[in-house]
Amino acid sequence: MNTRSIRFRLTVWYAGLLCALLLLFGGSTWFGLAHYLHRSLSESLGRQAQQIGENFLLDVQTSGERYVVDEINEHYSPEQNDHFVRVTRADGSTLYVSGSPLNKGFDPAQVSAAPLSALRAVTREEHLQGGGELLIYSLPFTARDGSRFVIESGAPYDSIENVLRGLLLTLALGLPVVIAIAVAGGYWIMQRALQPLDKIAASAERITSRNLSERLPVTPSGDEVERLSLSLNRMIGRLDESFQYIRRFTADASHELRTPLTVLRGELEAMAQRPRLDDEVRDTVGSSLEETERLARIVESLLAISRLDAGEAQIERIRFDLAELITTTVEQMRLLAEDRNIALSCETNGNVTIEGDRARIKQVIVNLVDNAIKYTPEDGTVKVIVGVENNRAMMRVEDNGTGIPADALPHLFERFYRVDKARSRHMGGAGLGLAIVKSIVTAHGGQVTVESTEGKGSGFRVELPLTGHDQ
Repeated sequence: MNTRSIRFRLTVWYAGLLCALLLLFGGSTWFGLAHYLHRSLSESLGRQAQQIGENFLLDVQTSGERYVVDEINEHYSPEQNDHFVRVTRADGSTLYVSGSPLNKGFDPAQVSAAPLSALRAVTREEHLQGGGELLIYSLPFTARDGSRFVIESGAPYDSIENVLRGLLLTLALGLPVVIAIAVAGGYWIMQRALQPLDKIAASAERITSRNLSERLPVTPSGDEVERLSLSLNRMIGRLDESFQYIRRFTADASHELRTPLTVLRGELEAMAQRPRLDDEVRDTVGSSLEETERLARIVESLLAISRLDAGEAQIERIRFDLAELITTTVEQMRLLAEDRNIALSCETNGNVTIEGDRARIKQVIVNLVDNAIKYTPEDGTVKVIVGVENNRAMMRVEDNGTGIPADALPHLFERFYRVDKARSRHMGGAGLGLAIVKSIVTAHGGQVTVESTEGKGSGFRVELPLTGHDQ
């Protein structure tokens, strides 16, 4: 998984934010419920203490203290419902205290007495031995005859703790499941939302200078993705117009230059054939004729590249054996290699059938082998290898020549680019041979790459579709 992708980062941010919100919600729920249960229990104990005072202690002088004790036991049964009740006189003596609850959760004797000087009701927490905890509501009460009492009503925290423990367990088990489902759903939603961008990226990868007429898919969603697609399509349209203009200009200029160059070459040839021509003038004419021939080749190369890039060149697509064509071409160029004492060899591995223009493919072979021979010193080696790799026709031209600097490799297939301009010009090159190679290979649905180490040699690799495979 690409950790730098928008999908991954959005998922991480979404998961983090969701976890924080759910934890905040769970914590707020837990504390809110704890506060609510505490308040509810306190209010219930307060009502109970108020009822004991108003119902039984208000006329205690008339009804008697025994009546109070019996009524509390009858109506509230503290031992039965595990509550704690205690009524204390103003002098600190105890009028009534409940017994131990049935579950033996606490010992009433351990509960400290409430302060008799309190003027208003208070709630306190009583921590007992053994870990028990009671919530006790203390209510000062005055009877009709002026007698003062302190009524204490308490209940253990067990019920509240059980509820809170159950909620905590539910949150601990449920939140991870909810987060996992939400993250998975969020990832799926983001994947669906980003699918148009994946389609745009895939379509953009297929668009080159040769197929600028294609456009990116537009999803009619009315959102930013649709606006992005429309903007990119408009940009591609402008690029297409610019490329078309450059191609037309190059093709028109090359075409227009052919005629005057042909005329100039004819006149120079006629002048060179005159019998009474000074040697100095003859040399000048010969030099001019060579430059004219070189300029004519450049014009023809430019015209060929323009037509190939524009798809206007006539390509006769026939099936033929690439291995046989390479073997024949290498044999034809062997004399050129022998003149420089260079060992030229060819390795083939069976038939390699492709479909394309045989003459154009031969031009690729000639250009690559000729370059290898030119830039390989005497007693060097040039090897041509042809075969099938990964369901593609493959040709490699390797040499142990001067090599190519690393900074020149990215520009090697550009028009008029020469690694050593002075040396290339001396050898008759104009920096268009490799550009023609790339245009021809691209027109056939293939690709050409180069690997080189300066001072150790170079290797050009050409891949073409096999017959019966998609181009």
